Amino acid sequence: QVQLVESGGGLVQAGDSLTLSCAASGGTFSSRAMAWFRQAPGNEREFLAAISQIGRFTYYADFVKGRFTIARDNAKNTLFLQMDSLDVEDTAVYFCAAHRTTRAGVAVVLNREASEYSYWGQGTQVTVSS
Repeated sequence: QVQLVESGGGLVQAGDSLTLSCAASGGTFSSRAMAWFRQAPGNEREFLAAISQIGRFTYYADFVKGRFTIARDNAKNTLFLQMDSLDVEDTAVYFCAAHRTTRAGVAVVLNREASEYSYWGQGTQVTVSS
């Protein structure tokens, strides 16, 4: 039911900042935990950050902590990822995802497995040049 569309990717220089957006439609956005993942060619999809239904809880992968910030605006059905201090290793396709359930609680956010998320956007390319 949930449809997600990412935007905001592009080509940036190392050290630059970029904000990604994920527009949700189809309902139940505010009742689901949301997350950002990324995938580089030949690599597994990796977890970046998750946020609970109203943003009470957030959780970040260690390698983005302090650089990336996840946020949501439920009134606008939009998820955001603010990325600072980008480097070449951040080059990947970035995906937003909605949790497979409407379960609440911090445990949902702390589970970084991609299989816990059932609704995915098409991805937006982020390329960081040196």
